[in-house]
Amino acid sequence: MEAAVIEVFESVAGFLKESTVLGDINETDVIYTRNRLLDLLGLTDYAEPKHIKKQNRLHYLDEMVKDAVKRSIINDTPAEKDMLESRIMDVITPAPSLINATFSELLSDGPKKATDYFYRLSQNNDYMKTRAIRKNIVYRSPTPFGELEITINLSKPEKDPKDIALVKNSPENRYPKCLLCMENEGYAGTLHHPARSNHRIIRLDLAGEQWGFQYSPYAYYSEHAIFLSSAHKPMNISCCSFRRLLAITEIFPHYFAGSNADLPIVGGSILSHDHYQGGAHEFPMAKADSLYPFRMHHFPDVQAFVVKWPVSVIRLRAKDPDLLTEAAAYVFEKWREYTDETVGVIAKTNEFHNTVTPIARRRGTDFEIDLALRNNRISEDYPDGIFHPHQDVHHIKKENIGLIEVMGLAVLPPRLKDELAEVKKYLLNEPHDIKDIHLPWAENIKADKDVTPENAAAVLQRETANVFLRALTDAGVFKMTAEGIQAFQRFTTLLENGS
Repeated sequence: MEAAVIEVFESVAGFLKESTVLGDINETDVIYTRNRLLDLLGLTDYAEPKHIKKQNRLHYLDEMVKDAVKRSIINDTPAEKDMLESRIMDVITPAPSLINATFSELLSDGPKKATDYFYRLSQNNDYMKTRAIRKNIVYRSPTPFGELEITINLSKPEKDPKDIALVKNSPENRYPKCLLCMENEGYAGTLHHPARSNHRIIRLDLAGEQWGFQYSPYAYYSEHAIFLSSAHKPMNISCCSFRRLLAITEIFPHYFAGSNADLPIVGGSILSHDHYQGGAHEFPMAKADSLYPFRMHHFPDVQAFVVKWPVSVIRLRAKDPDLLTEAAAYVFEKWREYTDETVGVIAKTNEFHNTVTPIARRRGTDFEIDLALRNNRISEDYPDGIFHPHQDVHHIKKENIGLIEVMGLAVLPPRLKDELAEVKKYLLNEPHDIKDIHLPWAENIKADKDVTPENAAAVLQRETANVFLRALTDAGVFKMTAEGIQAFQRFTTLLENGS
């Protein structure tokens, strides 16, 4: 028997052995599972190997995929390899009904037990790309508003030229309609649509509607969860949004739940499918102090605060989630119609411009919801958005300030890994290939800071965080200046009086 064939048999056997140890398959199911694997790999023969070198399961997965490429079972492109990986991991992933039944049983014992189970499963079956996520550059940096979190996102694969060429000649997908549709569960994938064979979704009832709960395959923080509507409908912020977000924190009190805004420029990258994000992470904004408290006449049992934060945030807190939902809806409706031209806030031209980015969490037995006030108006001076990162910070951050960024975590593009390395060389007077877009910024750092080989990395990290802070400040409708705070007080006075 050829050595290459023996090697793939070893990978199949090792994969099955590790899956048994991890409890993903029962000994009784080993032969059945092996035959499914052999079929996926285009093999009709098998011999039990004499020796299996101990490796982790993902190593065996990689070896099986490499072998499939060698034997031309699949083409050597990222998309086809991803599809085969997903199909292989699907073989050892329980059916959705079984996962949901286990989750429901654990939930009755405690919400953390249930989420721990589903989180481990989503990692172990490689739906969550744990190896790719570890490539991200992550650090914290102090600012006057507390520590900000910075991530240079290196985990999401870039389009491969081979895949791009193949896509041109292949028909586009109409099913599933988008990446967040429930129909992605178990979908094999195409050149246009990522593989989801090993994808599983927990069914949840949120305020009388069926929603799904999954983890993000390319997580930006601990237990990065996605809650998605079972219906393919556009993002829409309303009283129902606040009710659902608070319902999530009732089911999972150890998780926050937030929504992107529902308008372009201030919203997220997917506006076509209603969804929320959540997880176990405590973001910088959640730790931010109160700038001042205020009381709303119509809601005496709801505590209200303006948060000391570069994005303009009102924080509401109450014992009763239904009361808090009403209070949040009241603030939202007042904000939606609010205009203050002295700070550039205009509620409506030919369309509405005001909305909110809401975030719900628990504080002990209390419920809390933050409403980040957003406006998506543009002007001749700011064609990308008046309350969007301005042109002078685009060299670091030009993408929308979405939910995750609002809360204080910068998700920065992968280009910055190499570009900032060249900036560092420039600061140290070493041979460099700095891009023109970074030069004015780098010149200012050089003039203001004493940069040495010992502190260069730390200086650059802090200055990058300061640019992100500026981007957040640009997104704030009421700046943290004397004029901005006075304008914020005019709005909260309106909320207090109920007029």
